[in-house]
Amino acid sequence: MVHARSSPDYFANLRNLESISLADLPRQGQQVYALIEAGGPFAHEKDGVVFGNRERILPIHKRGFYREYTVKTSGVRHRGAKRIVCGGYKMTNPEVCYYTDDHYASFRVIKP
Repeated sequence: MVHARSSPDYFANLRNLESISLADLPRQGQQVYALIEAGGPFAHEKDGVVFGNRERILPIHKRGFYREYTVKTSGVRHRGAKRIVCGGYKMTNPEVCYYTDDHYASFRVIKP
């Protein structure tokens, strides 16, 4: 299996998804990514829940492969539209992570 950490363009090419470098994520996204690698703590109760990939934009995997995390959106009182969705069976060492700023309508592969 090819891991995104060793070949970050693999999953992007697989589904024609664009990529974004970790440094180009919004500051809040960079903070959430660091928390994912550290295992938390997370600000929102739903952070770390299974992401069902109902939109079928991400590569298809068994349920439980993807988990979602909220990226704070300035100026809103709810969770907003920004998320990081990570795939893999180890929560603190995901195989690949994606960023969406439009509530799952599109994704970009995060290049660490």
